[in-house]
Amino acid sequence: MSDNQLGGFLRACREAVTPAQVGLPEGGRRRTPGLRRSELATLAGLSVEYLARLEQGRDRHPSPAVLGSLADALRMTPDERVHLRILSKSDDGECCPRPPADSVRPTVRMLLERLEPTPAIVVNMLGDVLARTDGYERLAGPVGLLDGDPPNLVRYVFTDTRARTVYPDWDRVADERVAGLRAAFPSGNTHLTRLVDELIITAGAPFGERGKAPPRLPRRSGVERFVHPDVGELRLAYETLELPAGDDQVLVTYLPADDATSEALAGLRPGRLRAVSGLSGPR
Repeated sequence: MSDNQLGGFLRACREAVTPAQVGLPEGGRRRTPGLRRSELATLAGLSVEYLARLEQGRDRHPSPAVLGSLADALRMTPDERVHLRILSKSDDGECCPRPPADSVRPTVRMLLERLEPTPAIVVNMLGDVLARTDGYERLAGPVGLLDGDPPNLVRYVFTDTRARTVYPDWDRVADERVAGLRAAFPSGNTHLTRLVDELIITAGAPFGERGKAPPRLPRRSGVERFVHPDVGELRLAYETLELPAGDDQVLVTYLPADDATSEALAGLRPGRLRAVSGLSGPR
């Protein structure tokens, strides 16, 4: 994966903003999507040369004022602004990286118990599944997602041959798994590097090519299609909730996104979950 995450993120954000969104004329034919570098430089009050240095990784220490101007010009969301700040502080790597969490606090485990029969998991920043509800085990166990020690969501998607059947939208799920890894760690993190090196070898181009793409934030909620061997295709609405910063973990819950999924899940678990209303399709 690129060691210039700050520059890659800035470029990805620039290419995602259209001239019309920032009050500029579309102009003629454009070689790249989104804003030209010169347009962003003008909006942010920077020189084109300095913006090029930031995007290319030749300057990795912009001031808070520069970052604020770029965030304003790019109409960044609050989450994107936080991510920009994290990248600006960590783009030189870590000297003493903290190992990924491998245990879950007792109160978080109690929370999982209260969520039954909802499929839910606690995951660390590497994608290791550290704890799960029985509902999740009934959902994911039959497809091999829990076979690892510990089970790992990223490793499963890229190295288990069943994953492309389980996830009909495999490419989108794979993109999200890589985006989650890149957002969780600063560049140079030794623990991330070990997993990346492993997957570059074991998964090859499907993983490696995604690591070369500009970084972006993962989606924290949406609808995921999941094929279960006993009940068929399910549409699951997922929500990703950050636990306290010191935990370095997230709680992910899955709810039926439509009545058909609710009926199908009823055959897998005791109790019954109602479908989430107002959901139209995968996002």
